[in-house]
Amino acid sequence: MSKVIVISVLALVLFVIDFYVYQAIEVASKDLSANARIIIKYAFWGLTGLSLAAIVIYNFGNPDWFEGNTRSLIISGVFVNYFSKMFAVLFIFTDDLVRLGKWVMQGFNNPEKESIAGEVIPRSEFLTKAALVAGAVPLVGMSYGIISGAHDYRFRRKSIVLPNLPKAFDGIRLVQISDIHSGSFFNKIAVKGGVDMLMKEKPDLVFFTGDLVNSQTDEVKDYISIFEKVKAPLGVYSVLGNHDYGDYRSWSSAGAKQANLADMHQAHKELGWDLLLNENRLVTVDGEDIGVLGVENWGAGRFAKYGKLNKAHQGVGDTPVKILLSHDPSHWDAQVRKEYADIDLMLAGHTHGFQFGVEIGGFKWSPAQYAYKQWAGLYQEGSQYLYVNRGYGYIGFPGRVGIPPEITVLELKSA
Repeated sequence: MSKVIVISVLALVLFVIDFYVYQAIEVASKDLSANARIIIKYAFWGLTGLSLAAIVIYNFGNPDWFEGNTRSLIISGVFVNYFSKMFAVLFIFTDDLVRLGKWVMQGFNNPEKESIAGEVIPRSEFLTKAALVAGAVPLVGMSYGIISGAHDYRFRRKSIVLPNLPKAFDGIRLVQISDIHSGSFFNKIAVKGGVDMLMKEKPDLVFFTGDLVNSQTDEVKDYISIFEKVKAPLGVYSVLGNHDYGDYRSWSSAGAKQANLADMHQAHKELGWDLLLNENRLVTVDGEDIGVLGVENWGAGRFAKYGKLNKAHQGVGDTPVKILLSHDPSHWDAQVRKEYADIDLMLAGHTHGFQFGVEIGGFKWSPAQYAYKQWAGLYQEGSQYLYVNRGYGYIGFPGRVGIPPEITVLELKSA
């Protein structure tokens, strides 16, 4: 099926949704003045026209028009618009089923009538207003998630007891950030504010667990000056995530893609972060060491596997504590726990907590849990720990609802 046909069918379906929802708006606004109804009509159909035009231009216009924030804005605007309306449609459809039932019952109850086709059964005013409320709730929620939730940075603090931790490291403070996705940012001041919050924690070590960009290294160039402020006396260590390899865009040649990856390595250098490419480092305090291992992206799912944990593990066998940086949390069950029982703590990101969910007290739920067994927070199996960071940035939907961006603070304690 050609792209023209697909987009035409999509536009038609969306137009029908709009037409359907507008029926509820007409009922709910019937008592307003004529001028008010005209304003509502033009505002509603104007937004519809913009949404449908955006879909057409996005799919058939110049690709250079839709880089970075422009692309995100279009996708998010259309998604929020129609996702909200689908909730309204459920109520309107329920109302139509009720009306159909009444119409059928009229036929049975009035068998002598030649026709009841001309009898109009009005829409339920209650259900039509309920439909508009149902549509408004996700609209308001997602709008708030963009305006406020996207940069509402929250600290998550945990203490982890590691029996073999050298005394020199007792009480050491680790800060983890993950999934920056700099190509999605639209508020530079807020991003800088999050970094300022991080640095006020005075971390001993900082770890970044991948996804600096969405699809190409150029996205981070305007944020180097912000994230280079992330420093720690014992170092800042980083790894790559699945988005950092340029796998999600079309390149003019294999060489262009390789050059982009080389630029990614250079970006980490400019940030002052020690990028671990299936490597390890010894961190030394008062003559005692712990090992920090970093692997390239590796997970149990469909994402590309570049990581070589066997290589990263070489040379740190004698260290009493080993901390692994690996972007995808599925790596923990798939390989780490099975083959490397001496890795005490793994730090990951990747899931974003789906950027949507509920966390109240000890209860947490997100669609992410249906894709990842470990999707947010601290997990323990035996003497091994995994921490999954909810992410600093966002991708796709430029906001967060119920799952705010995270800065993790971990304090290591010896037994």
